[in-house]
Amino acid sequence: MPMEVSPFVKKIAIVGPESTGKSTLAQALAANYKTVWVPEYARGYLDHLLIPYVQSDLIKIAHGQLRLEDEWMNDANRLLICDTNLIVIKIWSEFKFGNCDPEIVSAMHDRKYDLHLLMDIDLPWQPDPQREHPDKRQELFDLYEEELKNLGVPYAIIRGENHERIQSAIQKIDALLKKPDK
Repeated sequence: MPMEVSPFVKKIAIVGPESTGKSTLAQALAANYKTVWVPEYARGYLDHLLIPYVQSDLIKIAHGQLRLEDEWMNDANRLLICDTNLIVIKIWSEFKFGNCDPEIVSAMHDRKYDLHLLMDIDLPWQPDPQREHPDKRQELFDLYEEELKNLGVPYAIIRGENHERIQSAIQKIDALLKKPDK
């Protein structure tokens, strides 16, 4: 399901373990660059389930996430900030269920992002009914970094308190925007 991407819009994906400030950073970056951010589809989806989610829900979540990206692309101003992407769904599926639907993996490989911001686990855990593993954050972080390296995609690790994270991400994005297009 690849979408034709405008060469004028750079896509930034924010990835990482639970409770690392992905949504907070996405909102701050969108405000800084006067653009839109794509929220995490899974949060709304899971809020409306009446039973615990199962692995087959992840493909629906993946479709919803891609649909949101496609819809918000038209409103993006030079940058599309994505609160998550299919790497997050793949890592979660493998971690929780031991495997990932091939359709998610295929779509993950088809979607291109200009930069991934990998959120470090150096923020305190914030409890939330949808969060499951406060004691597995380092393990999950390592899985994210390994996945990004294996994919060979551009990424930067974002660390520090909230303001430091925002400034670090802005520096990485500003450097990306200064690069000439290939």
